[in-house]
Amino acid sequence: MANSLVIVESPTKAKTISRFLGKGFIVESSYGHVRDLPSSKLGVDTENNFEPKYLVPVRAKPLVKKLKELAGKAGKIILATDEDREGESIAWHLVQALGLNEPSIARPASRKKKGKDSSAVADKAGKLKTVERIVFHEITKTAIEKALANPREIDQSLVDAQQARRVLDRLVGYKLSPFLWKKFFRGLSAGRVQSVAVRLIVEREREIQAFTPEEYWTIGAELNKIDQSDTASFVASLAKKGDKALDKFALKSKDDTDLILSDLKEASWVVENVEKKSVNKNPLPPFTTSTLQQAAFQRLGYSAKQTMRLAQQLYEGIDLDEGAVGLITYMRTDSVNLSADSLQAAQEFLHKEIGEKYALPEPRRFKTSSKGAQEAHEAIRPTNPSYTPDSVKKFLDARQFKLYDLIWRRFLACQMPAASLDSVAIDIKADGQKENYIFRANGQRLRFDGFLKIYQMKVAENELPDLAPQENLKLEKLLPEQHFTEPPPRFSEASLVKILEKNGIGRPSTYAPIISTIQDRGYVQKNESRRLAPTEIGFKVNDMLVENFPKVVDTQFTAKMESELDEVADGQMKWQDVIKEFYGPFAQNLEEKYESVKKEDMIETTNEVCEKCGKPMIIRMGRFGKFMACSGFPDCKNTKAIKQEKQTIGMKCPKCLEGDIIIKRTRRGKVFFGCSKYPACDHASWTDPRNPEPDKKVKKEENNPD
Repeated sequence: MANSLVIVESPTKAKTISRFLGKGFIVESSYGHVRDLPSSKLGVDTENNFEPKYLVPVRAKPLVKKLKELAGKAGKIILATDEDREGESIAWHLVQALGLNEPSIARPASRKKKGKDSSAVADKAGKLKTVERIVFHEITKTAIEKALANPREIDQSLVDAQQARRVLDRLVGYKLSPFLWKKFFRGLSAGRVQSVAVRLIVEREREIQAFTPEEYWTIGAELNKIDQSDTASFVASLAKKGDKALDKFALKSKDDTDLILSDLKEASWVVENVEKKSVNKNPLPPFTTSTLQQAAFQRLGYSAKQTMRLAQQLYEGIDLDEGAVGLITYMRTDSVNLSADSLQAAQEFLHKEIGEKYALPEPRRFKTSSKGAQEAHEAIRPTNPSYTPDSVKKFLDARQFKLYDLIWRRFLACQMPAASLDSVAIDIKADGQKENYIFRANGQRLRFDGFLKIYQMKVAENELPDLAPQENLKLEKLLPEQHFTEPPPRFSEASLVKILEKNGIGRPSTYAPIISTIQDRGYVQKNESRRLAPTEIGFKVNDMLVENFPKVVDTQFTAKMESELDEVADGQMKWQDVIKEFYGPFAQNLEEKYESVKKEDMIETTNEVCEKCGKPMIIRMGRFGKFMACSGFPDCKNTKAIKQEKQTIGMKCPKCLEGDIIIKRTRRGKVFFGCSKYPACDHASWTDPRNPEPDKKVKKEENNPD
């Protein structure tokens, strides 16, 4: 009997799946897509219903040849790529590239045509060959066996949705980029979703630039019991003046504050009211792609790209004592659903390993609320709670372990009881000479840790002394403090992902590439605090797009297109209609702008002269930032870098222990981190030491870009 050929997209995934299949199966990897649009031209026939012209890249041709040979000998071909749109698209391209007649295309069950057998396709010899599509949310023996027992057909609606996204992005990128070259300089590029992300960052930066700080004051009172032998003092804050409640910004100046301080000099302090209540703090839902990226950034300092790379490794399989095991479920999802099996496994683990009081009588279920949620059907969780972080730690590197520990704890915590706290609010009356004032103190004490036993979160434990109404207190000192309002913060990777998801821009599989791309293109860079700030060229390109192509960078329009792609995935809309609706007005507007928009003047004058020809040197803007060039170009092509002040990151060099680590750039503008003592110390790395990843050394010749 001929073997069954199983094709997945990753060699690591192939290795893990091989464990569960045994004899009769050959598992091979396609190494991602085996077909794509050409890199050197548009590859979309805009005159023929936007027909894409796919080809097999040179790098993939030997692999396709090998897979064709294996497919020819196999009795059955099983396409086991990921369960999202991208995975469905890879499976569809494999059918085309391997020379198989395309199987009948599946629609969701409600739209299937009766009496159609899709499992048999003819090979070149005319013999019937079975092609099956299987999907699974986790790479475990049970999940693989269940998938094999329930094959389905390729869902063309999912393929169409992915194809529409690819074509839309290609049209925007390949049509707008040359426009930017003509109006600025060559090397720039535009992206449909990435340009919206840049706009969000630019607009936030302009809010910060336009912000004017405003002064305000607060007054605290450090108080204690009259008999203070066994109690500590506590602080209450001014909350009310007479009958008027005071908000955070009520005191605008030192003069306002001094009037109150003067009025309180001889005040008596009496407890007016004590309010006690129990407060429950519930656990958070299990992770989605977005919330995992946010938590990994906030707790571990991982970038979105790094988080997804590590999660991919945990999903595809880690070599344990029993062989390769997928430790987590599929990591591209916007669902918080949990399977019945996983809920039961969590309950059993909690009862046995953590304790009866830390298990719920009934599983806790969560509802997905994210805008346009689709992709996968379950949240990110460990495949088996018994693979505790400690039990697999020796098989993981430090970064993998930290991420797995976070995922494992978040999943189990969501099935544990709420934490219980005793909350106390105390109002203290101060009788001033002119007015009465109310100061308020709030305190909390943890009574039952609940889910906090496994998943730590900030709980403001501030114990107050036992006080009773009408009890007199002693003032230790008044605490006036000056403050200034602060501008909105720059986006971090975590907060940018959050707002993209909130506005329905992009989908789980796109968040990390969006953030990576806008930095690689030089439109955005991270500052010393690892916050995202637009570069000068980022400002200029954004302003050009906002003024001339407002729909391309409009958040609502982009979100609407995402919704339409969802409709394509659900079989409710044709993918060509989505493209047509966008491309007609876009192409017409682009043609008009080529004529009406003048080239942006990117030149600044200097007092320097060219050492080669004596003409004035000017500052030009290039793809990698500003540089100095001779005004006699093209007769004189002299250029040189503009000396930049050294930008330190507050860390000493780990090699010489004397120099500071500074941010540097190669001749082509790529950021790296080097020692300020160069060339005496040649330490340099592409890796930000504040966010360590596998170290990649900088070539010696690049260490001194100037």
